[in-house]
Amino acid sequence: MDNPPVIERLLDDRSHHIEFNGHLSNHVKHAVVALARLGASPERIQSYYENYANLTTYGYGLEPARPAKSEVTDGNWKSFFGRRADFAAYCEFFDRKEREIGMDEVLRRYVPTLLPGWVGAFTHATIHLGWALDIGSRWMAIEGLAYMAFSYVSCHPERASAPAGGVRADASAMDSLLHIAGVWDANRDTLRDWAQEIGTVPESGPPAGIHPELARSGLQYRNARMLEEGHLLIYDTPSWIAGQSVDTSWEQLYYAVTLLYLSRPGDFVLLHLITSLHAMEQIAERLPKDLHRYAITCYWTGMLGAVFALGDFPKKDKLAALHNAFGTAVDAGDRATWGPDWELAAARSFEEEEEHNPKLVYVMHQMWQRTGCMSLYRAAAAQFTVTPALPTSFEQPPAE
Repeated sequence: MDNPPVIERLLDDRSHHIEFNGHLSNHVKHAVVALARLGASPERIQSYYENYANLTTYGYGLEPARPAKSEVTDGNWKSFFGRRADFAAYCEFFDRKEREIGMDEVLRRYVPTLLPGWVGAFTHATIHLGWALDIGSRWMAIEGLAYMAFSYVSCHPERASAPAGGVRADASAMDSLLHIAGVWDANRDTLRDWAQEIGTVPESGPPAGIHPELARSGLQYRNARMLEEGHLLIYDTPSWIAGQSVDTSWEQLYYAVTLLYLSRPGDFVLLHLITSLHAMEQIAERLPKDLHRYAITCYWTGMLGAVFALGDFPKKDKLAALHNAFGTAVDAGDRATWGPDWELAAARSFEEEEEHNPKLVYVMHQMWQRTGCMSLYRAAAAQFTVTPALPTSFEQPPAE
């Protein structure tokens, strides 16, 4: 894919570490992809990159790249999963492998093992890889592979199985979402208290298997603990995953997750489920067809784990009302009629310091076009988010 020279140069930049202030993810290349896809000028993209590197929305600048301290090989590459050590060594490994066997074979050979850990770094490693594949950046894809290994936190898709009474005959992802919301409604106090207990760091420190740095996060700690603890609702495999085409399942997932986002407009956590879904689909498209449903299963279990970790699943009545309102709503007229609306959404996003917003607009516009102008996606594209305040745990230095 031919990208403007400034885009190629920025995506190939190797001067910064993939994280800063401990576990905060370096999002700057995600912004480059989104801004480029939305038609921002090279000057605007360059300016954004420089400003973000100097001072992120969290109030810290990016950190210099760190040299490799060890060597990752085919014999030990799984040994460092989730240890958050030596990102550069993983980059060197995947760079070397790509030169030997090519990107397609690297993805085929290594991504299936990495997929269960897609929620690690709160999905940003997966976003890094998937959005690199979207725009065709070799080096950014290598970084994404390295980051997925570096930050790996399994969502345990191997636990997925049919419910005790047989595979639940949900016709769609939305049916499954409504079913789970109904169970939460019936047991909300119990489930909320359970999730809160799981997500609280013990006075003795994080349990074995949870990296100490994640305890500073709050959010990433809760995700890691919930994914490790699990719940039957997360692992009950709905029938639509195996029973319908993969293309249909991806579209249903976009619909369901976007509806979740509209139930809490601007929610920082739920927005990530949209941008990481785009990444997962991009990644799956580069894998053998027999792995596409596995990618969907990984996404489904990890997505539910992230929502459960919030401790407050959206209510069924609200989701159902939104579903009734948007389920068949399509923007009238031809696409050109709505062009100015999308141009304004893109223009708004160009002025946002929070890079998740241009990413949201890009994915929603893609889905609006793909689904024959479903109104849901245009409505969601206007619901921008803000950078959340960091917890008081960030007053302590990083644990690494």
